[in-house]
Amino acid sequence: MVRIIVALLIATSASAQVPTPQWRPVYHFTPERNWTNDPNGLLVLHGVYHLYNQQNPYANVWGHMSWGHATSTDLVHWKHLPIALPEGADTTERFSGCAVYDAHNTSGLCKGGCIVAIYTADQPNLKRESQYIAYSNDGGMHFTDYKGNPVIDLHRKDFRDPNVSWNEKLHRWLMVVSLVDLHQVRFYISRDVKNWTALSDFGPAGYTGSAWECPFFVHLPVVNKPGLWKWVLAVSAWGPSGAPSIQYFVGDFDGKHFTTKQSSDFIDKGNTFYAAIPWNGQPEGQRTLLGWLVPEPRPTYPWRGAMSIPRDLSLREKEGVYLLCQAPAALIQAKLGAPAVDQGTRRGDLRAAAPRGDQPLFKGNAWWLTATFRPNNAARFGVVFGGGVRVGYDRATATVFVDRSHGDTTGLSPDKLIQSMPIGPIADTLTMTVLLDKSILEVFVNGQVLTTWVFPTGDDVRTFGKGAERLQLWNMEKLP
Repeated sequence: MVRIIVALLIATSASAQVPTPQWRPVYHFTPERNWTNDPNGLLVLHGVYHLYNQQNPYANVWGHMSWGHATSTDLVHWKHLPIALPEGADTTERFSGCAVYDAHNTSGLCKGGCIVAIYTADQPNLKRESQYIAYSNDGGMHFTDYKGNPVIDLHRKDFRDPNVSWNEKLHRWLMVVSLVDLHQVRFYISRDVKNWTALSDFGPAGYTGSAWECPFFVHLPVVNKPGLWKWVLAVSAWGPSGAPSIQYFVGDFDGKHFTTKQSSDFIDKGNTFYAAIPWNGQPEGQRTLLGWLVPEPRPTYPWRGAMSIPRDLSLREKEGVYLLCQAPAALIQAKLGAPAVDQGTRRGDLRAAAPRGDQPLFKGNAWWLTATFRPNNAARFGVVFGGGVRVGYDRATATVFVDRSHGDTTGLSPDKLIQSMPIGPIADTLTMTVLLDKSILEVFVNGQVLTTWVFPTGDDVRTFGKGAERLQLWNMEKLP
């Protein structure tokens, strides 16, 4: 639950009542109305993806924090449901947390199996954040607070964002939770989600320039090292550039302590991805991540805030370093069908067929593009869209870049106009997956991601530079 940016956004949002349907994403989650921030309680149950989210039920600004609720079977089309955990009658706000399915009634709260939400209760009158649980016996539609709350209380004002999963080896529930201003993550275990025992603390480590929030902890196989598994611990913090960031550590967990031998890195190289957590309830080794896209000062209405594209996580070893890689969720990719545009072959250059100048590749602002370039010695190449926004590769700096300086720059400071993501030199070809969804831009290259907001002034898509070899574009306005 981030606080640093909230005051800045309230001032720009409070008077913004002009509808902005042109910026409403098509295939990224947004609430029907009002403010949203962190994803909470992500849980897959009986083939249904539950997305709870920090939401203000009353206004398009941060406040009255409650848990909104939506469900999906394909991670694109969402059924919006009533508020699942409203703000408490005692003004206790429901801050961020997670949800698990207690299939064997370890909690003693279930009629059979039930959903248990574990979250931070903010008690402003006490200046205290404590960990609470609530349970649902109707499939996650309504929750009842556990009468023995809080289940963990350190009498601290900044102690939040529990993330819980079942650990088969320990045969216990395992929690990570942030000791925010200490730049630490504390590990707890429990038999019943009601009584918790502290195991150890990790940190300070990596980047400690701002508060640590919203941790998650997952066990993943290393795809190019058969039989090898590693643990990934991630934590959100306002990064070195002053933008929302999530750093991650890769290491080992012995049942009590998490240790790492390599430096931390950042999950997303853009300026908006924050508070991400994965879905619980997926098969072992499969984890899909969802993050909040922190709004820019430019107002939207009647909603504010959005979620990223769900991303499948994997680990890859390169020169002794374990890299966390991301790709748009396979479940979504399976729905794409035939592309609206398919130019070139995997072995031949587009040449004259390449869309340049007055020959647009596509017209629209909700699309999914996979572009392969064989640039030879071209210094810069990529795609341009939305009235001048460029996504490309710069050979001199060996970076993928997003340049918004020729598009709509309303409310943006000069240092926010160009962002870059180091990927190193390219040998032969480069493939980029670029997702534009009205006002959301996500760029995937070699398992790395750069996410930001854009506000297009045009609706055509072209290439620039040389070497476009194959272009496939899907019109997401028509996704079934």
